[in-house]
Amino acid sequence: MSPPTVAVWKFASCDGCQLTIIDCEDELLAIAAALDIRMFLEAGPSELLDHYDISFVEGSVTTAHDAERLRDVRARSGLLVTIGACATSGGIQALRNTADVGAFTAAVYARPDWISTLATSTPIADHVKVDLELRGCPISKEVLLATITALLAGRRPPVTSHSVCVECKQAGNPCVLVAHGAPCLGPVTHGAFVGLLHQHHVAFQHRLLVASARRRRPMSMPSAWRGTHTGSAMTSCCATCDCSTPLRRCSTTGHNVSH
Repeated sequence: MSPPTVAVWKFASCDGCQLTIIDCEDELLAIAAALDIRMFLEAGPSELLDHYDISFVEGSVTTAHDAERLRDVRARSGLLVTIGACATSGGIQALRNTADVGAFTAAVYARPDWISTLATSTPIADHVKVDLELRGCPISKEVLLATITALLAGRRPPVTSHSVCVECKQAGNPCVLVAHGAPCLGPVTHGAFVGLLHQHHVAFQHRLLVASARRRRPMSMPSAWRGTHTGSAMTSCCATCDCSTPLRRCSTTGHNVSH
């Protein structure tokens, strides 16, 4: 059986999600062998077909031309998969939705009267039927590969409906919000990004906590949570130090810690 024909389309976006496909590196040759990629301007292919088995769409709709072009893409596509925050929720450019677009264009462009744009930035699903949404900014390489594998096997892609908090618990990561009062968007972030979270979140919190300690102003946290962390005596409660022995106060953050 011949591999499915694939197109990757760009609308209003930064190209980051398309670059995630290219950045698959070791898996890229396998992807190229399993998929017949006919349209992917970021990577080179530019063959316009009447039908593609799978279309990956990056970006939001910000102009009338975008909306018209999107309807054409939908008509040419068997499955339409949106990739990234712009395509699934409107992206950072959706800030215009609660502001004066005319004021924005006047501030940025020398001739704002030459700019034709909509007053809003909207997700792809607001305009056409979407078969699958991959969230993230950019999308997770692991989720992308798992989705492609599932589509090739004819099974349901691994799309979740839970937040990152669930995955943190599954991975055994301590909750930085509860343990340290450090800000975290895990409760309002769509799951399936545990790999990205594990690599970057703890390192970010380390820098944040150390900076707070240097200011000698421990980060605020609800009083009910202070001194309630009950980690193992042989396990550090965070990535900032090795507090494997019982401590009354963390030497880095100044927070009360009870092992």
